[in-house]
Amino acid sequence: MKVWIDQDLCTGDGLCEEIAPDVFTLLDDGLAYVKEGDKVFSDPGGAEGLATVPAGLEDATIEAAEECPGECIFIEID
Repeated sequence: MKVWIDQDLCTGDGLCEEIAPDVFTLLDDGLAYVKEGDKVFSDPGGAEGLATVPAGLEDATIEAAEECPGECIFIEID
């Protein structure tokens, strides 16, 4: 499973980071980004920032996408 965030739609509420902090992070610009370990996909972000979801975090990632008020989290199933 892979995930990315459309920062143009992100409202910066941070629910994704609360639900799955190992997958999502908020940066100083107030927007959410996906990450793999210590690597944050913030340049350029968007669909180019496609991160692999760690094993065991699939359900949390789906929940974060469902709860996101900006509907900006996109999941791609391998």
